[in-house]
Amino acid sequence: MMDTNKKNRELISALCDGELPDADQELALAALDTPDGEQAWARFHQIGDVLRAAPAPDLSPGFAEGLAARLAAETLPGKRPAAPDAAGAAPQFDQTVAGPT
Repeated sequence: MMDTNKKNRELISALCDGELPDADQELALAALDTPDGEQAWARFHQIGDVLRAAPAPDLSPGFAEGLAARLAAETLPGKRPAAPDAAGAAPQFDQTVAGPT
């Protein structure tokens, strides 16, 4: 069965690429009439769309560093600054040990 599914996906891929020999058209069309074939058809077309899409524009110099700095400055949602203790120092927590809240 696994070899059949692999062969069917190869036939569907060749059909998507316009490279399917005439002798295999009936097999490819039969393969499309299965759930695996439908998924393969959609997946191959999505891959083709991505490959044909225009490349993303280049980011400006320093973009990654600036984004990292802005993210580091953000406060976590639902977190408030810790209240200072009686001596006036804010409690310190080891963030590597604390789990999500």
